[in-house]
Amino acid sequence: MPPALTDYFSLVGFGPGGWGAALLTATAMTLAVSVCGFAAGSALGALVAWAKLSRRRALRVLGDAYTTVLRGVPDLLVIYLFYFGGSAVLGSVAGIFGAGGFIGMPAFLTGMLAIGVVSAAYQAEVFRGAYRSVAKGELEAARAVGMRPWPMARRIVVPLVLRYAVPGLGNTWQLVLKESALISVTGLVELLRQSQIAAGSTRKPLDFYLTAVLLYLAITWVSTLLFRRAETRVSRGVRRAV
Repeated sequence: MPPALTDYFSLVGFGPGGWGAALLTATAMTLAVSVCGFAAGSALGALVAWAKLSRRRALRVLGDAYTTVLRGVPDLLVIYLFYFGGSAVLGSVAGIFGAGGFIGMPAFLTGMLAIGVVSAAYQAEVFRGAYRSVAKGELEAARAVGMRPWPMARRIVVPLVLRYAVPGLGNTWQLVLKESALISVTGLVELLRQSQIAAGSTRKPLDFYLTAVLLYLAITWVSTLLFRRAETRVSRGVRRAV
């Protein structure tokens, strides 16, 4: 093996002086904040989609305003708003009990909330489009047999909406994964932040940034496989019909 490759693998490996354990821990942190933010965005996005599909004009206006604003504001600005806004609230609450000084918003919570509200704007459009794609006759048939709203939502609406929404949700997940790198500005040691630390300590930025690229691509590859499997699962009925 060429000496350059030997040095590289010893640098990013798990031996003495290697950064492998730190990089894997940071990768796990990237996944954790991305999954939590995506899940929060799914719940909020479904609520916003419901508002945008509502027959009440006020709810539609609120839903449209949410998706327009959150898709138009830079993601980094949303992170700063959550961090400094949350820190100000924490400082005010602490002041009531006599504590002073700056109290920073927890970096993980900041990242999860920021990713959640931003991804919710995109997921709302995915859910809304998926619901529009559902054949009205299937919903009318459920009502015709007397299904109540909750059983109808659980057994008819949600499975049909997911059938059309999964591909779009896969794209949104890729956006969330990239947005997670921005959380490093709050001090959270995720993959990009850990790569910066290692690059600064060893003065070998190319080795660590290249490793970060490979790890992001690995996560993306596995994610693509999982979403493809999910898409296949929710479309089983369609394949049998064909």
